[in-house]
Amino acid sequence: MPIYFIKESRLKLTEKQLRHLRGLGHQRKVVVIIGNSGLSETVMAEIESSLAHHELLKVRVNAEERSDRDAMISAICTALDAVLVQRVGHVALLYRPAEPPRLSLTP
Repeated sequence: MPIYFIKESRLKLTEKQLRHLRGLGHQRKVVVIIGNSGLSETVMAEIESSLAHHELLKVRVNAEERSDRDAMISAICTALDAVLVQRVGHVALLYRPAEPPRLSLTP
């Protein structure tokens, strides 16, 4: 399973840490949904706020084309310094540690 956009973040995670985060994210619900109007400042602010609160976040990107979804996810990761842990279809699992971190990266 490929991991996308890891190199765009200053945060480097090992495969073991990514696997652990995927396991933690499995039962989580989608918190932010990006509609047909795409990324706006309001949506980015909501994702920023949710990442600060949750650290691990599911985002649904409702774009028809795969390349559009990839571009939106890449823009989010770059702008908010987050790591894409996993992407399945329209749902992306993002991680950014809080200050101080609340999630442990070790199983």
